[in-house]
Amino acid sequence: MIPFKHYIDKFLNYLEVEKNYSPHTILNYRLDLEEFAQRVKDVPLDKIEYFYLRKYIAQESAKNLNKKTLSRKISTLKSFFKFLLKEDLIKNNPASLLIYPRREKNLPKFLTEEQVNRIFLAMQGEDFASLRDRAILEVLYSTGARISELISSDIEDADLIGGIIKVKGKGKKERLLPLGNPAISALKNYLEKRKGNNPALFVNQRGGRLSARAVRYIINKYIRKTALSLKVSPHTFRHSFATHMLNRGADLRSVQDLLGHANISTTQIYTHLNIDNLKNIYQKAHPRAK
Repeated sequence: MIPFKHYIDKFLNYLEVEKNYSPHTILNYRLDLEEFAQRVKDVPLDKIEYFYLRKYIAQESAKNLNKKTLSRKISTLKSFFKFLLKEDLIKNNPASLLIYPRREKNLPKFLTEEQVNRIFLAMQGEDFASLRDRAILEVLYSTGARISELISSDIEDADLIGGIIKVKGKGKKERLLPLGNPAISALKNYLEKRKGNNPALFVNQRGGRLSARAVRYIINKYIRKTALSLKVSPHTFRHSFATHMLNRGADLRSVQDLLGHANISTTQIYTHLNIDNLKNIYQKAHPRAK
């Protein structure tokens, strides 16, 4: 009998080569499938039925896992068995009937425009670290880029004359993002100060590519300086970017493209954040609002 691991490796190779999934996503798939393989043990692949899958999900649910993690495990099984069916390795897909748990949509936290300005006002100094830190936060807020997109960018990706930066998002999909004048100015000042020949756009004091952990530390440093009693992450600037864009009249489809969301439903969560702004527009615009 062919080991279950053979099919896992075959599936993960497909995700990497043909679907361009990120190493992080592929690792999660591997961990989920290896755990599942331990549960079904010696059951032949073509004998795995819906009953086995449902029992496994029920056992996982009993661990009090959050709904996001449980949904990911179900998604892993669905993708895996769909692949096996496509490759004619099984005759029926036992995972097709699995149902995702209902997930509550948590509204993302964001900064107000005034809070963003307070952070930038706290960023003083002309030394390398100060100029770099300002450039990082200006780019995050100007583009709404993910932290992974920011730290993987190289100098050649930033066109300061054209005012755009190229980033590589999920699924290794590239997109061009506009840079505002403050971000362009901050990048110019930083690049004039930095030394070394590392192609990375953002580097540490030793000249190595900056890590996601380092960016989080930088953000926390300036949050403490401004005395804001908020928990702010790099993603908070992404949420703030989207919210402020919509508040100022940007259409949802454009914001979706800028954020790199595959589905507009992912972007629509930001419409819940600016309901007060929408009410004000309604009050001013609708003839029978008052």
